[in-house]
Amino acid sequence: MGFEIIKEKYSGAIKEVTIGKGDKALKLGGQTCLPFYTFEGEIPNKPRVAMEVWDMEPPEWPDAAKEPFKDCLNDPGKWAKKCVEEYGADAIALLLRSIDPNDKNASADEAVANVKKVLAAVDVPVIVWGCANVEKDAEVLKKVAEECDDENLAIGPIEDANHKQIGAAVMGFGQTAIASSPIDVNLAKQINILLENLGLSLDRVIIDPTTGGLGYGLEYSYSVMERIMLAAMTFGDDKLQLPMINNLSFEVWKAKEAKDPVDAAPLLGDPERRAILMECVAAVCYLVAGSSLLILRHPETVRLIKTYIDVMLDGGSFMEVAPIKKLLPDVDIDYASMSPEPDLKVEGEKKPETKKVAAPPKKEEKKEEKKVEKKVEEKKVEEKKEEKVEEKKREVKKEEKEEEKKEEKVEAKEAAPQPAPVAGVAIDEAKLAAMIKEGVKAVLEEMNITKPEEDKEAAKKEALKKAEEEKAKAEEAKKKEEEEYRSKLEADYQEVKKKIEELKKGEKVEKEPIFPENVPMSGPERQLLELKLIHKRAA
Repeated sequence: MGFEIIKEKYSGAIKEVTIGKGDKALKLGGQTCLPFYTFEGEIPNKPRVAMEVWDMEPPEWPDAAKEPFKDCLNDPGKWAKKCVEEYGADAIALLLRSIDPNDKNASADEAVANVKKVLAAVDVPVIVWGCANVEKDAEVLKKVAEECDDENLAIGPIEDANHKQIGAAVMGFGQTAIASSPIDVNLAKQINILLENLGLSLDRVIIDPTTGGLGYGLEYSYSVMERIMLAAMTFGDDKLQLPMINNLSFEVWKAKEAKDPVDAAPLLGDPERRAILMECVAAVCYLVAGSSLLILRHPETVRLIKTYIDVMLDGGSFMEVAPIKKLLPDVDIDYASMSPEPDLKVEGEKKPETKKVAAPPKKEEKKEEKKVEKKVEEKKVEEKKEEKVEEKKREVKKEEKEEEKKEEKVEAKEAAPQPAPVAGVAIDEAKLAAMIKEGVKAVLEEMNITKPEEDKEAAKKEALKKAEEEKAKAEEAKKKEEEEYRSKLEADYQEVKKKIEELKKGEKVEKEPIFPENVPMSGPERQLLELKLIHKRAA
């Protein structure tokens, strides 16, 4: 009987998501097993590699990263074309670094121009990545989605705070969303649910679990990705059955170890090989964790990782892979001068005997006396601690006895019989009851006993009254917000209607976003879809 591998059966599968269009469109996901477990299921679509391109010249890149692109760093179109034609990139990831408010703070129109330049230069799918500033990304990525209609760009990061603005534009203009969450399984699921509630189909969503560089958080990202994969495959969680993307290059190459020259860190070896290997190791880790799309920077990393994917899925030998091809001059490091002196002593060799000089007896006696004194001091400290504990116990017992005495006094006073009224004198029962009540209240206050139940009931009534008032205010604010939204939606509808009438007359009107910034989850969603249909007819 032959050896049989134990196979795990999975109840779920990863959805297939397509980015780009035409013959070069990429299909991501679709696997029915864990990463590279081809003996347990199918992996119809290999993990893909995208190369990083910036919309501005990078100011702080090390020489190892700049050298392959030194002739095109100031032109995103030429840069992207070189990545595809010379280095074999499956997709281009355009990082909009210039729009960062803390840097150049470029406008949305400038960002759109750079995206269109890259789209004109290459025929592979394009990923558009913002600057991770929630407000700026909402403004710019929304404009990019509108101006690049039906290009099926992968647009992100889309976060909880801006998912309505960007998500509506992605849904209306035929793009794919990159849903980003801060290294947490539940938050990754939550943003996917929010986008689905908005009306975006999950087969147009890619998960960005947030990527950490090698030595700078990789283990956290790896753990979360692994849990996402297990939840999707083993437990069948359909909100997590989506392919994952890792923006790896930016995180690895900004690390100190990837940028330090040989003079600053000679023991880390050749700076060029060091940075490439850091990117390669991190990329392999994320592939094993379940990544479907990696964003890389150096062409040698791209070559090595694509070879790794092919060998793992199609078979082959890593011994046939060519070593790293250097583009910078070799670095001469004298490791011998930095190494410690070798220990040339042979094991078992007799060491020269050294005569032990006896210490003077006075010093030994002093040491013993000091030890005895330390022990005595330690005992004293322990005794003091025990005394303090006993004192605290006594105080607690005294307090308990005093409380018991107070309770006995109160009970005795309440049980004591009231004096009989004097014969022949008329008594006002109401006044007598009030006097008794005041007396009891005074006694309770003197003995530091809590307020009567009447005060508690009054406090409860007051709290309920405040809660009802706050609830009424919240309902009123909600109604006001809904009325404002309806009026805004009606204004948008009238504006679109007016533009359609102008188009019918033969006038040209520039495209403007027709989706409101805040899309509700119920009735107005239907109106949003109607506006989308009207816009498509007008276009």
